[in-house]
Amino acid sequence: MAFHLHKFPLLSRSQVIENRINDYSSEDDEKCVLQFHDLPGGAKTFLLVAKFCYGIRLELTALNIVGIRCAAEYLQMTEDRGDGNLIMLSESFLNEMFGHWTDTIKALETCKEFLPYSEELHIVSRCIDSLAMKACADTNLFSWPLPENGIAQCPEGNHVLWNGICSTAKPQPLSEDWWYEDASLLRLSSYKRLILAVESRGMKPERIAGSLVHYAKRHLPLLCRQPSFRGRNHAAPRSLVSHPSDADQRNLLEEIVALVPTQKGATPTNFLLRLLRTSMVLQARPSCQDKLEKQIGAQLDQAALEDLLIPNIGYSMETLYDIDCVQRILDHFAHIDNEPLDPSNYIIDEGQLMGGSHPLTPMTMVATLVDGYLAEVAPDVNLKLPKFQSLAAVIPDYARPLNDGIYCAIDIYLKAHPWLTDSEREQICSLMNCQKLSLEASTHATQNERLPLRVIVQVLFFEQLRLRTSISGWLFVSDNLKNSQNPNGNLANAGNNTRVGAVRDHLVEADDIMERVSELEKECLGMKEELEKLVKAKRGWNLFLRKFGFRSKSKSIDPKTVKSCLLIQKNQSP
Repeated sequence: MAFHLHKFPLLSRSQVIENRINDYSSEDDEKCVLQFHDLPGGAKTFLLVAKFCYGIRLELTALNIVGIRCAAEYLQMTEDRGDGNLIMLSESFLNEMFGHWTDTIKALETCKEFLPYSEELHIVSRCIDSLAMKACADTNLFSWPLPENGIAQCPEGNHVLWNGICSTAKPQPLSEDWWYEDASLLRLSSYKRLILAVESRGMKPERIAGSLVHYAKRHLPLLCRQPSFRGRNHAAPRSLVSHPSDADQRNLLEEIVALVPTQKGATPTNFLLRLLRTSMVLQARPSCQDKLEKQIGAQLDQAALEDLLIPNIGYSMETLYDIDCVQRILDHFAHIDNEPLDPSNYIIDEGQLMGGSHPLTPMTMVATLVDGYLAEVAPDVNLKLPKFQSLAAVIPDYARPLNDGIYCAIDIYLKAHPWLTDSEREQICSLMNCQKLSLEASTHATQNERLPLRVIVQVLFFEQLRLRTSISGWLFVSDNLKNSQNPNGNLANAGNNTRVGAVRDHLVEADDIMERVSELEKECLGMKEELEKLVKAKRGWNLFLRKFGFRSKSKSIDPKTVKSCLLIQKNQSP
C-alpha cells in the first residue's frame, strides 16, 4: 500500500524515518520513496502511526495497542523526538490496560501477529503476569472487571460490579473457576505459560486441574465424544472450536498431560482415564501414556468402574477390553504405600462379616473395583485364565472382607468358559476364600454345579461351622440369663429387664438359624446319597478320593471308612 505523506510530520516523530530520508538520494529532492517491508502490523498499523504523526487523535484499544507499541519501537518514536511520543503513549495505555482482565486477554491474543517484537518488548510476559495475578487473587477480596459471560451483578438490580463497588448491596463473591472459560480461549502456547505462571504463584493444584479439564473439553473433540465424561465435575463449554487434525490433537494432549498436577487426588481420576483412552486413540508417545497410568494407579481408589473399562484398540484385539493396561495400573497401585499393610487391621468378626460393616480403606475400595471389573470382563471368551488370575491376585486376601464379588466374577467366568478342565476350575476357585462368603453367596455356591465338588464341600463345612458357632453363642447367653434370675422370678434391677429383652430377641433369631441348619442338614443328606452312589463304583470312588487328596489302600470299601474320611476333612484347614 502506498502512502503520500509529508516529510516533516514523520521525521519529527521517528528517528528511523529521519535517518532513511537523510540517506535517500534522488535527482528529485521533492520526492522521497521509502519502503518498510518488515514493519510490525504492516500497512494497517502504519496508517495509525501516520495519523499520530499528523496530530490526529488515535483511539487506542486492546486489539491495536500491541501493534502500535511494536511499530513505535521499530520506528524509534522516543521522547527524544518530542514529548508525548508514541512509545510513551502506548506504554501508558498498556499499563492501564493490564488492570482489566478482558482487555489483557484480547491483547495477549494479538501478540502472535507481532512476534518477535511483542516478546522482545515483554508484552506477552506482562500480559501473562497480569492474568496470573488476577486468577490467583482471593475472590472474596477482589472483583476484577470480567467478561460478559462472567459479570458479577448486584443481588438487587442490574448494576454491574466494578472493582467490587455497588451502591445497592454488597458484591457476591465469585467462584474459583470464574477464569476457566476465558483461559480456554487462549492459544496453547499462551495457555501453557499462564498455567505455569499461576502454578509458580502458589495456586492450588485442584484449581489448575479444573482449568485443564475445561481447556481439554474445548480443544479435544475426541475427549468430548465419550458420553460418560460430559457433565461430570465441570460444565461443558458453550461451543467447541473447529476440529483440529489428529496430529494437532495429539500434540495438545501431550502438552496437557505435561501440565497435569502430580499431587495425588488433585486431578479427577475419571479425567485422567479419559485422557489415557484418548491418548491410545491418537497414538500418543509411550511416555505420555506411562505418566497417565502411574498417576491413575496412585489414586485408583477414586476411580469408577465405567471409566476403567477401556476398549482394546491395539493391533492384536485379543480381548474386548484392554486388560494389559488395567494390569499395569494395578501394579502401580500395588507398589505405592497408600497404607500400612498390616493384615491384623483387617481381621473382622462374625458380625462385621454378616453385616458388611468393615472399614473402607484404599485397598478395600480397589478390591471392590477389581472384583467388579473382573465380573465385566469375565464373559469375554478370549480372556485367558492366566490374565484373569493375574488381575485377581493383585489384591491380597485381607483386603476382601467379603468374597462375594470375586465369587460372582469366578462364576461368570466359569459359565462363559465351560471347556475348562477340573484342574483349571480348582485353580480359579483358589482365588476366593470360602470362609468369607456371605450367607446368600454360600447358599448359591452350594447349589452351583459349575464349582468343583471340593469347593462345594468347603463352603458347606464353613457355613455349618459358622452357624454352630452362632448357636453356641446364643445358648451361652441363654444359660447366663437363667442363672442371673431370682428364685422368686424377679430380676435384680431395671437394667436386667433390658438385657432379658435383648436376649429374647436373640433367641428368636436363633430359631431362624436353626431352620437354616435344618436346611443344611438336608443338603448334606443329599450329598451323602451322592457319595454312596460313588462308593458302589470303585473307579468313581478312587476319583473322589483323589480330589480330596487321599489314596485307597484297600480294595473293598467300608462305610466306616467313608465316615472317617469326612471327619478328617472337617478337621483340615480349607
